[in-house]
Amino acid sequence: MHAIPGTFGRACQASDMEPRGRIGRDWRESDPWWPPVPTAPEGAPNVLLVVLDDVGYAQLGCYGGPIETPVVDRLAAEGVRLANFRTTALCSPTRACLLSGRNHHRCSMGRVADLAIGFPGYWGRPAREHGFLSEVLRAQGYATYAVGKWHLTPENEANAAAPRDTWPLGRGFDRWYGFHGGETHQFVPALFEDNHPRRPPAVAGYHLTTDLTARAMEMVGDLRAVDADRPFFLYVATGACHSPHQAPADWIARYRGRFDGGWDEYREAAHARQLELGVLPAGTALSPRPAWVPAWASLPDRQREVAARFMECFAGMLSHTDHELGRLLGFLEDTGDLARTLVVVVSDNGASAEGGAEGSLNDVRLTNLDPAGPDELYARRTELGGPTTHNNYPWGWTMAGNTPFKRWKREVHHGGVADPCVVWGPGVDREAAGGVRHQFVHAIDVLPTVLELVGVTAPQVIDHVPQSAVDGVSFAELLAPGGEDAPARHRTQYFEMFGSRAIYHNGWKAVTYHPVGPLYDDGLDPNAPFDDDVWELYHVATDLAEVEDLAAAHPEVVAELVARWWAEAERNDVLPLDNRVLWALTHPKPDARRPRRRYRYFPGGAAVPEAVAVNVRNRSHAVTVSFECATVPEGVLLALGSVLGGWSLHVLAGRPRYVHNLYGARRDVVAAPEPLAAGRHEVRLAFEKDGGLGGEVTLACDGDVVATGTVERFTPSGFNGVGIGVTCGYEWGPAVGDGYVAPFPFNGRILRAEVETTGPVVRDPLAELAAILAEQ
Repeated sequence: MHAIPGTFGRACQASDMEPRGRIGRDWRESDPWWPPVPTAPEGAPNVLLVVLDDVGYAQLGCYGGPIETPVVDRLAAEGVRLANFRTTALCSPTRACLLSGRNHHRCSMGRVADLAIGFPGYWGRPAREHGFLSEVLRAQGYATYAVGKWHLTPENEANAAAPRDTWPLGRGFDRWYGFHGGETHQFVPALFEDNHPRRPPAVAGYHLTTDLTARAMEMVGDLRAVDADRPFFLYVATGACHSPHQAPADWIARYRGRFDGGWDEYREAAHARQLELGVLPAGTALSPRPAWVPAWASLPDRQREVAARFMECFAGMLSHTDHELGRLLGFLEDTGDLARTLVVVVSDNGASAEGGAEGSLNDVRLTNLDPAGPDELYARRTELGGPTTHNNYPWGWTMAGNTPFKRWKREVHHGGVADPCVVWGPGVDREAAGGVRHQFVHAIDVLPTVLELVGVTAPQVIDHVPQSAVDGVSFAELLAPGGEDAPARHRTQYFEMFGSRAIYHNGWKAVTYHPVGPLYDDGLDPNAPFDDDVWELYHVATDLAEVEDLAAAHPEVVAELVARWWAEAERNDVLPLDNRVLWALTHPKPDARRPRRRYRYFPGGAAVPEAVAVNVRNRSHAVTVSFECATVPEGVLLALGSVLGGWSLHVLAGRPRYVHNLYGARRDVVAAPEPLAAGRHEVRLAFEKDGGLGGEVTLACDGDVVATGTVERFTPSGFNGVGIGVTCGYEWGPAVGDGYVAPFPFNGRILRAEVETTGPVVRDPLAELAAILAEQ
């Protein structure tokens, strides 16, 4: 079949352009033609979007905080600070807003990806019709790179066997190096590179933030080695400052004694500094300390010492992150890119109160309903910030970090949704440098602003998928001289998180808090009907801290705003309202895999996340591993978790050994008394659940029982909160047990490794509590 002379066949055509060239019977009668390669607009800048995690409004120095952040402070001094920037109150939803320019429920990210439920606003998978900034810019000729936290993939799809369409490379990024989920260990993170898992580099003094910086520099360096001009979009989403607040020890030491004055003193000083800097309008009040946060002076000496140490760890982590950002900017200056790079630095939500009233040694203990008490916190205070704890500070520091606002992350008063946003570089006029802008801006406005500044319009089609309308509006005019007097373009914005709701409209804000559980002593019932919630009203144009509730004085305004909220909720897939966090944890979305009792794992394979691994939590089960070894066997056979919690079946000095690590608080060990010789062996570990919280352990070698023991409390709800799952032939680290160092690879050949569940699934504490709350 011959082509029609004078035209190209369909395969040779670009999708939206006229065919060119000519194809004849041979080359003498033909004219070649190449489809044009997408090219960015002339002079288009690079884009660096930095997303900090759980950093509150009053924690960066340039927003009045006492923590040293000279790099971001310099960007603010040479750029523009948005003093009225708002987010969604939670990480995955805000990230969806930043990357898509659409409201979070429209992107099916009404809550974090791990808590997806079966309604369109909460599926946890952003649809292709909501194109990401990476997809838009790549189609315009940009190189697109992501490093760090993703958290836009459902938990059951963040593994080596899952589809990759929601991973970064499936959403417009050319390269990615980072982690799935909300958090990871900062010294031994659960890392991914592009579309596969990988172990972190085995280097002395390793820390994730330093590694992410190095990889970001590497990606840009690789680009510049080939193309000196092509612009890039670099998305840097740090693990900092989400828990665990782990930082290099010398960075923590810099803050020793700096927070001994406590959170009340911090708030007063930060508030005064914010007024001085102009990030708060003159006359802005300081919201009162809530009743469930104790006055610092009322705490016992030992509790104050522990609480101050918690904050030292957070501050060290934030300052270290600022330093690493400076290292990245220095590299961009060296490559000649910095002057043509638009830099946007934001946080994803207000400071986090997830450490509870006294702080947390290991956040997974909270999900197991067994937090550390004051004595244990004091005894282990020197471990805070290091590899053996998953520390998170007390909510007194959360309140201080959100100065001058009420409440915090996961809630939609300003403490949950007010965040820093610094813009620097092309698009910021020199005469506007150092300026502070008080116009209302939301996370969904970042995408249209970036597109305007790089000279790109939002496309109607991306990869043959028709695109929905962008919700955000550009705030580019705020970055120009006189921007402080520019009219606010974003006039209305709804908020919703776990049943708490708010609406902003033309300087007014109506807000209502609906509890998710018995967290605070506020007398509110989490199971009360949503129609019973009391709406507050604030004129935030003059009362930014939401101190004077005007609802009683202006019921007609409340009624109008609440009606507007319901209209926005229906338009954006917010409904149905649902505050049942525990229900979502204990009723995950359906699993398409065939049910089974026996799981086989393979030596050297990728870690299998706990969400898709065999469930042995406080449940009768058996682990059987057969192997052969040319010498005395040594190393890990099968394990799950890390020093923060899990279990490990390994051979230590030739002796088979089982360790159950109860979220870092207790280790139960059952070990064979005699070492095995070289050769072929089978080791079997059987756990038989008792009628309570634990059970009996039997360890057998080659069919003979060699040791027995008791696990008084087997992990009931979750082994560790940092994404480290089942590994065969090695551990991820830090080590589950003592006496060895991860990865502690097995020195022989594992022939078969299986886990068989021999008892029924046991209802865990979260399920029990959810059932109790549902019955109230």
